[in-house]
Amino acid sequence: MKTTERIAVLGAGSWGTTLALLLAGRNHDVTLWSHRDGQVDEITRTRGNAHYLRGIRIPDAIYVTGDIARALAGAGIVVVAVPSHTVRTVVARAAAEMPARALFVSTSKGLEEHSMLRMSQVITQAAGKRANAVVALLGPSHAEEVSRGMPTSTVAASNDPESARRVQNIFSTPTFRAYTNDDLVGVELATALKNVIAIAAGIVDGIGYGDNTKAALITRGLAEIARLGVALGARRDTFSGLAGVGDLVVTCLSQHSRNRRVGESIGRGQSLVEAESAAGMVAEGVRTTRVVRDLAAKEGIDMPIASTVYSVLFHGADPRESVTALMTRPLRSEATPDERAERR
Repeated sequence: MKTTERIAVLGAGSWGTTLALLLAGRNHDVTLWSHRDGQVDEITRTRGNAHYLRGIRIPDAIYVTGDIARALAGAGIVVVAVPSHTVRTVVARAAAEMPARALFVSTSKGLEEHSMLRMSQVITQAAGKRANAVVALLGPSHAEEVSRGMPTSTVAASNDPESARRVQNIFSTPTFRAYTNDDLVGVELATALKNVIAIAAGIVDGIGYGDNTKAALITRGLAEIARLGVALGARRDTFSGLAGVGDLVVTCLSQHSRNRRVGESIGRGQSLVEAESAAGMVAEGVRTTRVVRDLAAKEGIDMPIASTVYSVLFHGADPRESVTALMTRPLRSEATPDERAERR
């Protein structure tokens, strides 16, 4: 028999709203929190969230509030669905209002600037003793499709297998399938780093290059992501799964991808400020690019595509010349010496 959970969803963007819809559809008691009073008023009045999910009705069963204490009252599960650069502040605020320990579900795909921490680490620090456990619910899952009931598969990753299974059962529906994974490091890194490669894919689209270019970029981008991930303690096989190649492919190819759209605008000659403004929503890969550059330097990992994206975004490097520079790097084997050794 299914148990009804009291769940607070923090963040009323496209993904937070979509997860609230999914959970309410499973008859859970769901409250959706937004820090913007105007958005709360709009959803309450129209039962829609036009800026983020045009054409989708939000059921009356979902209570919407700007009062975070009210949103958290009695909640045993807290879904964190805010941009990565606001996670620490929002979770710290939530922890101060929570009446008891809760299971946190992290859905933000990014790394914290300066600290270079993964989101589960940020949540653990910010929530302190108020966090019972943290599960990352991540993977190839555009809100625009999930909200319309299109079949989607994701990963519930945690260091605590029981918590991962709990999240798997709470979120899974006939059209939304969650797999468990105990490689939390790999899942979080894969879904954060792919946004950098997606910006590169958009740049390629903006320049006007074709499928061959995109295929090479995605494949070599995956190799970069896996190299850094393994150096930071992830399992290599995670990057062949939903959080790795799955999320990378969808983000590099999809019309819904904010990161790809930002890259495409830049490839067409717009500045970063213009590209982000045109996207209309946060593109996590922009901030993540800075973190990846620092992490790669710290670990001594060669990441030419990520380095190129950094130069284009923050130093005004010419996109077309940058792609040419990537193609004319010294010739080498597809696998590094360490990767060849692993295969023996």
